[in-house]
Amino acid sequence: MRAQPQPTATDCLSRRAFLGRTSLGLGAASLASLLSGGSSPALAGNSSVGIAPAIGGLPHFAPRAKRVIFLCMAGGPSHFETFDPKPGLAAMHGRPIPESFTAGQPIAQLQGQKLVCQAPLFNFRKWGESGLEITEELPEIGGVADHLCIVRSLHTDQINHDPAHTVMNTGTSISGRPSMGSWILYGLGSEADNYPGFVVSTSTSKDGRNPQPIATRQWHSGFLPSRYQGVAFSSHGDPVHYLSSPAGVTRQQQQELIGAVQKLDGLRNQALANPEVDTRIAQYEMAFRMQTSVPELMDIADEPQHVLDLYGAKGADGSFAYNCLLARRMAERGVRFIQLYHRDWDHHNDLAKFFRICARDCDRPTAGLIRDLNQRGMLDDTLIVWGGEFGRTPMAQTNKGGVGRDHHMRAFSMFLAGGGIRGGMTYGATDEIGYHAVENRVHVNDLHATLLHQLGIDHKRLVYRYQGRDFRLTDVTGEVVRPILA
Repeated sequence: MRAQPQPTATDCLSRRAFLGRTSLGLGAASLASLLSGGSSPALAGNSSVGIAPAIGGLPHFAPRAKRVIFLCMAGGPSHFETFDPKPGLAAMHGRPIPESFTAGQPIAQLQGQKLVCQAPLFNFRKWGESGLEITEELPEIGGVADHLCIVRSLHTDQINHDPAHTVMNTGTSISGRPSMGSWILYGLGSEADNYPGFVVSTSTSKDGRNPQPIATRQWHSGFLPSRYQGVAFSSHGDPVHYLSSPAGVTRQQQQELIGAVQKLDGLRNQALANPEVDTRIAQYEMAFRMQTSVPELMDIADEPQHVLDLYGAKGADGSFAYNCLLARRMAERGVRFIQLYHRDWDHHNDLAKFFRICARDCDRPTAGLIRDLNQRGMLDDTLIVWGGEFGRTPMAQTNKGGVGRDHHMRAFSMFLAGGGIRGGMTYGATDEIGYHAVENRVHVNDLHATLLHQLGIDHKRLVYRYQGRDFRLTDVTGEVVRPILA
């Protein structure tokens, strides 16, 4: 579905009066709603239209999923210690890795060092009726194995964290492109009346290894209108910056300030129609709604103890467990794309120790989210994705604090669950030592194409014209991975 091109300066001049008066009228309606404490008539019954309207003609076909929850293990979990057992690598432990695997290949921190094979550090076992092979260090995820589709043949284009995150989030390593959450929100709009349609939260382990930095541009809307940008929710203090009124500011003062800003926005739109001004006006109403809806969302006091135990949640502590429980609550309230980062998976040293810390913090909440959605009848139309931006090397990286693994872009594993994905299966394979994805290879663009497909979107038709070119999330590649679809 091609987006309408933005009006030129000449177009704006010829239509100045009409567009200016129209946008001013909508702004006045939104402002009147905000000041009176009610909903504007234009948005009655669907307040999210003012923030994230869908474009026409979507979905392209019947969707299997309504929403996505992307569980981002920032730093890159090792596939050798999670979902890809490698007895061949174990047999080569301590031996130099054959040059046939590494010749001409990009290597991160191990460049120029002796490359020695490192056996998987943990045992694997078969889980569920499907017998999926998963590490024993993730027993709760193993307990939901029959819901999982493990893809072992992923590969990406970048070997360092930030550009690899950019590929995973935007489909390219070029900064400034829209994130996948923004693309999805642009295409389908939001079903949330009182919340943003795209929400991001982060967590870290209390005693984990060096949390991975995450740039806010990873959930940016790029060249799409800013109403499609992700909103970061904090687990400490105000959930959203500046959501609460400053101390000493009265409601009357707030009304006067908003009124003045709205008038200035309206005057600007009389001179030059700008969709960003319309976004700003519409966000006044959303911000007003969020002042009451977001605190209610973040307060989990109404959750029964058995649900808290299911996630391993101890309260509103900013943990991954708390964020997973919030993700279910957001999904119930119509949030379209939910992205949770846990930032401690960069294990260059003492891998066994730090992996177990991450497993302690992420295993039960992940499985709890899957179980909770399933028992509420929501897993069928919620697509869950779990994984990092790349994998780790089959070669050992020996640093102070014990053995670890370096960054690796040629092969890694992720899993998908729900949302019309076949459960209890693995797809793709790596070579005997897990260096290259060799069977049914899946690029990040293929992953994106598949996510969009499950949401009823043809990835080749979700485009936006910018600077004379049609752009899309999958850029010029990407194929739907149909064998994993139910």
